[in-house]
Amino acid sequence: MANFFRVSLGKNAQYLEDAEVHGYIGTGWLEGTDLTGQFPENWREFNKKFIPQLVSSGECGSNVAAGLAAGMTWTVAEAIKVGDFVLVPTGTSQYKVARVTGPYFYEEGKPLPHRRPVQWLDVVLDRESFSEDLKRPTKSAGTVVTLGKNPELESLIGELPDREIVVSAEDVESPATFVLEKYLEDFLVTNWAGTELGKRYDILSEDGVMVGQQYQTDTGPIDILAVSKDGKELLVVELKRGRVSDVVVGQILRYMGYVTELDPSKTVRGVIIGTDDDQRFKRAISMVNNLEFYRYELDFRLLKS
Repeated sequence: MANFFRVSLGKNAQYLEDAEVHGYIGTGWLEGTDLTGQFPENWREFNKKFIPQLVSSGECGSNVAAGLAAGMTWTVAEAIKVGDFVLVPTGTSQYKVARVTGPYFYEEGKPLPHRRPVQWLDVVLDRESFSEDLKRPTKSAGTVVTLGKNPELESLIGELPDREIVVSAEDVESPATFVLEKYLEDFLVTNWAGTELGKRYDILSEDGVMVGQQYQTDTGPIDILAVSKDGKELLVVELKRGRVSDVVVGQILRYMGYVTELDPSKTVRGVIIGTDDDQRFKRAISMVNNLEFYRYELDFRLLKS
């Protein structure tokens, strides 16, 4: 089964028309550097080599932002395989769809010089037709978002055989917790400045664009990545609907380890947010000094006027 990715072609889709005419997708970081033959299978090796260049050139303002840029460049050039599908925003709520047809190539002096050849399909998708599970990652501010193997997109594109979307028993929860999982993150981001965390941290931004929501890593997206107001500490926030279990401790520690590798000069803390915990979770989190649990409460009232 093919993998799906979302790749933005410039601010407000400014390079989309050129990409359709010339049959490519691409990224623009590390401009002036031909990366042919420089993509190892391990993205960490690529990041280690090119993060310093991205920072020293002024393309990125920090190691964390540079790590995101390097990771996205590696994803487009190496992680996306021939036959995979790419959703490209049009600047509205719609996406053009392309299928990757060949390996990386470099176009010196052209916009988005790190390119992959693609075949553009006669398909336009509207985000309003997406499920809430699909809307959430596709609206991420990042240039490149990994969507993985996605039966919903296969069905929407229509070129691939329809596949049944299987929902496991653990996914079937009360309507209230289901809705909270979808909207808690957006609510927290929108109201960040008024929260306890917002007093000490700002959600990571680069050139005025928020990149800390759904920050992409090799083990999945971080819900929120923030930086302390003095710039010395990074905060990884993991949001969970309902009761949290000890499994989430391992998950957030992987994210924290990833961020530490990107910028060893900063300390890293983690916060897990949910409605309730249990004894196993309490024991697990008690052994990690730089990890905290926050409980959120839902207050819903009907007031007769």
